[in-house]
Amino acid sequence: MKKIICALLAVVMVLAFAACGNTDTASKGGEKDKVLSISEIEKTVATAMEKVEKANLKIGLICLHDENSTYDNNFIQALKEVQQELGLTNDQVLIKTGIAESDACYNAAAEFADAGCQIVFADSFGHETYMIQAAKEFPKVQFCHATGTRSQIELVSNYHNAFATIYEGRYLAGVAAGMKLKEMIDSGKITADKAVIGYVGAFNYAEVVSGMTSFFLGARSICPSATMKVTYTNSWFDIAKEKEAALNLINSGCVLISQHADSEGAPKACEEKGVPNVAYNISTIPMGPNTAIISSKIDWAPYFKQIINAALEGGTIPTDFCGTLENGSVKLTELNTKVAAPGTQEKIDEIKAKLISGEVKVFDTKTFTVGGKELSTYTADIVDKGDFVPDSEAIKDGTFAESSDRSAPYFDIKYIDGISE
Repeated sequence: MKKIICALLAVVMVLAFAACGNTDTASKGGEKDKVLSISEIEKTVATAMEKVEKANLKIGLICLHDENSTYDNNFIQALKEVQQELGLTNDQVLIKTGIAESDACYNAAAEFADAGCQIVFADSFGHETYMIQAAKEFPKVQFCHATGTRSQIELVSNYHNAFATIYEGRYLAGVAAGMKLKEMIDSGKITADKAVIGYVGAFNYAEVVSGMTSFFLGARSICPSATMKVTYTNSWFDIAKEKEAALNLINSGCVLISQHADSEGAPKACEEKGVPNVAYNISTIPMGPNTAIISSKIDWAPYFKQIINAALEGGTIPTDFCGTLENGSVKLTELNTKVAAPGTQEKIDEIKAKLISGEVKVFDTKTFTVGGKELSTYTADIVDKGDFVPDSEAIKDGTFAESSDRSAPYFDIKYIDGISE
């Protein structure tokens, strides 16, 4: 009976969505889907939660790995920070680690729901299918998912995506890298043509490509001669592979290393070889005191606080939340002044203010070319129907409008000029 009711509700929601003029037109005549902005999505789906007494509140966190993964640890520490700030007990904040992107995720979500959690959060892209399954089965529980793309397709009122404009943080980290490269050139340590960055990526997904490109553009805004080589480990967390990838890049002539992978492998390789490093999610100064410059990160504490307060106050959770530099969801870790070039912090502060004001746009099409040409149009796969077919124009007002039509990245151009695999 529960499945029949859920199916009927799904039909009603689809019909209501169509009535609002948001029908899928791609199947007829080759027309593109209408893309809703993040703010428009909220008007379509958002519903208020039932107010929960603080003593009865429970939130469950599902992690792909454990604290040894810098990515997962970033979520865990953010939730613990909010737990302490709001005075929640350990019985109210439940965490499951090592949950694979499989039925194990659905089982974990269902167990949290059965345990009385009003909110369940999962942190990995591959968890999404199973979180949606749980959301449809437990309509009174709010299911929130990081890095996902399907909230605007599913339109399930208790299913939510969340991400942040981390490309802005990576751009700022790139500025720090560019300052270091410029210092190396000015001091005669390298020539301008040797300003080669190495980048250790996990997969060639849009999330990674968006991050590496924004980092590169930040570096090039300071050091125009910079180029970048990228290599993929095909794993989010593999210490040995990430270290090997970094060493191979260093041996191929890269004089600075950055990464979008989740272990300390690359930073430790840099410390061993004396090569400057810009990392992700955590400060790597303790493991690389002589080479670590800075890291960028998404701070999930503002989002955790927001969704918990929604439960305590009977408010709404955004269908698709996108944190920013301005609201504190995108941050840089402490600058290692021992390694960073003089004036780096001042330059970061300057560019950060311009990013917030809109004076600087990370993906301004005047600042990069593809195949020697400036982009005037680009169709990206924004409406995620699982077919990986580009469906929506992404260039708006001379900028690739990353994270404006959904929170999860969709910059998937492999590669802009200056980056090679």
